Amino acid sequence: MKNKIPVICAIIERNDKVLVVQRSPTMKLPLKWEFPGGKLEKNESEEACLKREIREELNIEILPQKRLTPSVFSYPDVFIELIPYIAKQTGGELKLSEHARFEYLNKSDLLHLDWAQADVPIVKEYLAL
Repeated sequence: MKNKIPVICAIIERNDKVLVVQRSPTMKLPLKWEFPGGKLEKNESEEACLKREIREELNIEILPQKRLTPSVFSYPDVFIELIPYIAKQTGGELKLSEHARFEYLNKSDLLHLDWAQADVPIVKEYLAL
């Protein structure tokens, strides 16, 4: 039985656009698009995790605002529970540390990306809001 790993991700809104990041060629799921985030650590709140991961990966500050429905997905080697939050970017200058690239897109452009599979239900829920 694979362990379920809780992963928190942020749908970061800024100036009516949404931040998306592309996984690097060396990461698992290379070049797939995703909402940025990371693994929840023991004794860490979801919101603290989100702020920490976004600061580490993107060098920006965010304010989590609304939790959406988690997406549970089984990849061949791991079972993840992806927990999304809509968040506002509140500061910092975006610098990538892990990902290949980033884009600020209109909501209507999100469906045109090649998403990591666990992110797809989250994109759909977000677009339906």
